[in-house]
Amino acid sequence: MYEHLKEVDPEIYQAVVDEAHREHAKLELIASENFVPYAILEAIGQPMQNKYAEGYPGRRYYGGCEFVDVAERLARKRAKRLFGSEHANVQPHSGAQANTAAYMAFLKAGDKIMGMDLSHGGHLTHGHPLNFSGIYFDVVSYGVDRETEQINYFALAEQVQKEKPKMLVVGASAYARKIDFARTREIADSVDAYLMVDIAHWAGLIAAGLYPTPIPHAHVTTSTVHKTLRGPRSGLILCPKDFKKQVDKAVFPGVQGGPMMHAIAAKAVCFKLAATEEFKIYQQQVLNNARALASALAKNGFRIVSGGTDCHLLLVDVKSKGLTGKEAEEKLDSVGITCNKNTIPFDTEKPFIASGIRLGTPALTTRGMGVDEMGEIADLIAAALMAGDDSRELSAVKGKVAELCDKFLLYEEIWKGEELTVNKIEEEAAKTVR
Repeated sequence: MYEHLKEVDPEIYQAVVDEAHREHAKLELIASENFVPYAILEAIGQPMQNKYAEGYPGRRYYGGCEFVDVAERLARKRAKRLFGSEHANVQPHSGAQANTAAYMAFLKAGDKIMGMDLSHGGHLTHGHPLNFSGIYFDVVSYGVDRETEQINYFALAEQVQKEKPKMLVVGASAYARKIDFARTREIADSVDAYLMVDIAHWAGLIAAGLYPTPIPHAHVTTSTVHKTLRGPRSGLILCPKDFKKQVDKAVFPGVQGGPMMHAIAAKAVCFKLAATEEFKIYQQQVLNNARALASALAKNGFRIVSGGTDCHLLLVDVKSKGLTGKEAEEKLDSVGITCNKNTIPFDTEKPFIASGIRLGTPALTTRGMGVDEMGEIADLIAAALMAGDDSRELSAVKGKVAELCDKFLLYEEIWKGEELTVNKIEEEAAKTVR
């Protein structure tokens, strides 16, 4: 495995191996993470990484782009077909880069934008004061209703009428309910504002028809490719053809130079796979698993923010159990369950402490786990969080996590028949001298 890397740089080789072991040996419940198919791993590590290709297909600033042009044209064509969009720009290196370009395409520095408050489930790039979006634009944040913990569209409409932003930003990183994109377009239109929708978290569900699509309503739609869409770590912009020129100009030469052609090739593979019936079945299982996990945690006495989920993620209030999000994250990590602390609406704790945890089901669904496993995992989460300092109980939970991981091998082909179990991984790690 990775023979050339092992010979040239043993330290990086070991880090890569350790990461592969970690991904196998823990239950990955971070909502923004997934495991890509082998074909995408191969597409990322191939010679197109060597090619400089500033510009767009047929209009490059360098020679020798005839084959990377093939890859980019395929990626754009497949993205447009997958989402029903008139135009796709596949060059953004990340979701943050896509959002940066979208702002540049439609706004000037100092214009007013409205995005969901980060503490209510929004995203850093939707106007947080420490982010470029909060530094270069006049930001007003909106939140969720205190009682329902969901967006109140009447309240949002009133706030938009009062503030009159140049752009209404819709999207979130920790909001578990469906969003009415038609309604948000009406609200934006009421003050002649642009509507930007960030679908980074829901892209895969949207592609499968399991979550509302913003494409008919948004002036510009941005996304990552590596979450529910199960592609390489990168970004994407979709828009009507009327805005094609300004969006493309904002990406290059606006905020980026040469595109990562190996990543664009991998995006093309991702979009092809996302158009299959198997992908739709996978996404339905992601949704089924999220609902099952939320229900099972509720039966274990945990409060689910907003009362449930309509997508791949859920927020769990652990403060009601006498824990902070930070404590819960660390306790779960100690038994092999990976998640992240997260603020909940109207949180009284600081973001680095938080009152909740965010859980997501895409990665475990990719491993082949289903509704039955979600019930088992919910029981393990509850047992770990309620164990206090009981080392015997925590050890028992850790053992059950290991057994579950070993039932669902990850990237089995990488190991080429080697024995891959959690116990084996821990034995080898103990032998490693750094």
